Amino acid sequence: MSYEIAVVPGDGIGQEVTPAALEVLSALPVEFTFREARAGDHVAEETGDPLPAETYELAASTDATLFGAAGERAADVILPLREAVGSFVNVRPARAYPGVDALRPETDLVFLRENTEGVYAGHESRLTDDVSTLTRVVTGSASRQLAAFACEYVADGDHDGFTIAHKANVMRETDGRFLETVREVADERGVDTDDVLMDAFATQVCLDPTAFDVVVCPNLAGDVLSDLAAGLVGGLGMLPSANVGTERGLFEPVHGSAPDIAGEGVANPVAAILSAAMLVEFLGHEDAGERVRTAVEGVLADGPRTPDLGGDASTTGLTDAVVDRL
Repeated sequence: MSYEIAVVPGDGIGQEVTPAALEVLSALPVEFTFREARAGDHVAEETGDPLPAETYELAASTDATLFGAAGERAADVILPLREAVGSFVNVRPARAYPGVDALRPETDLVFLRENTEGVYAGHESRLTDDVSTLTRVVTGSASRQLAAFACEYVADGDHDGFTIAHKANVMRETDGRFLETVREVADERGVDTDDVLMDAFATQVCLDPTAFDVVVCPNLAGDVLSDLAAGLVGGLGMLPSANVGTERGLFEPVHGSAPDIAGEGVANPVAAILSAAMLVEFLGHEDAGERVRTAVEGVLADGPRTPDLGGDASTTGLTDAVVDRL
């Protein structure tokens, strides 16, 4: 079976790490057809629109989408692309690898982040010269969908349960609904849960990341807390992510476009390559995804490594080493 993959490199180092991920995918015993599309700041400069309609439609019609990085117009690119694939959960593993100078080498977490609402629903208003407002949206239906996914995720991965990170002590109606709904679904399915205030989690995960395993979060909390965890494992260049829908997915490194190093050929492609591993697993090829992770782990342990990881390898050099191991 051949899979049609939309490829959207985006801005900055997205133009360098996305080809690296494609090289790795091409080295696997899975047949792909890659269809490249344009999006990002440079497209907005040319056309006035950072996300052309044909790019949105391609993401909405292919089997999966591989995305590189977004620049200043990120909200105008990545949020609609997540909508295009029908994503309702963002899966972000944060794991320390051998050979990487991680602040907390024992870290091995997965964040399951609600992906459609919260403060990212986009309901902002400027009422006066002095007052701006933002409406936070939390629905029981989206919370239930995320909770059901979390229950299936922990069951498939042989996890004991999951932690709910929230701020229901202050946002009593919105996070209160989120916490109550996720607990209800977990109870219905016989899945163990505990919960923690998100600000307390931020402290505790730095002191002892082994206290947590799978963490279920509202949208903004998942974004911020997973970036915090990136600091424990060696930086944003180490974090992949999957935006999962019922039929399609969008796979992207967590890092941004890194304009300070764009074009220099030294960007760390690990997050993009690990995102590609999540892509093939989403398509049902778990063994192929595990092969990619094993190859990445071996390269990080033995070298070469890019400058952000203390080495002097180029993007191409690290990618070639992963492909050689495959």
